Amino acid sequence: MSRVVVIEDEADLRDILLFNLARAGHEVLAAPTGAEGLRVTRETLPELVLLDLMLPDMPGTQVCTQLRRDPATQNTRIIIVTAKKEEVDRVLSFELGADDYVSKPFSSRELLLRIQAVLKRSEPGFQTHLTVGTLNIDRVAHRVTVAGSEVALTALEFKLLVTLFQNIDRVQTREALLRDVWGLSTDIASRTVDTHVKRLREKLGTAGDYIETVRGVGYRAAAPSGAPAIDSIRKMAQ
Repeated sequence: MSRVVVIEDEADLRDILLFNLARAGHEVLAAPTGAEGLRVTRETLPELVLLDLMLPDMPGTQVCTQLRRDPATQNTRIIIVTAKKEEVDRVLSFELGADDYVSKPFSSRELLLRIQAVLKRSEPGFQTHLTVGTLNIDRVAHRVTVAGSEVALTALEFKLLVTLFQNIDRVQTREALLRDVWGLSTDIASRTVDTHVKRLREKLGTAGDYIETVRGVGYRAAAPSGAPAIDSIRKMAQ
């Protein structure tokens, strides 16, 4: 699939990441320090870097800055994986050019979904923002707001939301959602989809009404009455 460099000084966590990424089909390289991570990244030019902020020789923010300043790696996707959970660290990481920010501890499944979402941004025609009524989805910053207020979603909920709204006004069967969001075969109980849609609607509040149930089939995202289907789409520069 993709080449991934893991820059992480905790040996146990590094081994877990290497195992799960390799099992998911990625080519994986690892480095225990910032300097080694910079060298490996510049030599192998991966599609993605998983970067810890607290490294023994330099802060991960410095590694991120150097990668973004180097013409050879400036477009490499970077996901921060760190124990730091303060908003200031998250904001700074995005300002320095990180594509996503994952706080420890995290599930391997969630991280793989985040990686999949970030790598998809490299595809031509990727839409960075989807705005429908009062709902705004920022796929780069992995943020969702309703009427200006941020809504906290898990990686799986975020992927479900994006899948529905990037196919607005088109019915998504439960089987298709299981395949596209969960990566599961259709012999898995569709109640999984119903449970997550219910939870997603609750979190979205008034914007939850934009997700319609199509009885006996699945779900459809729709704009509120009087609003355009998608009134703001910005595409990444190619």
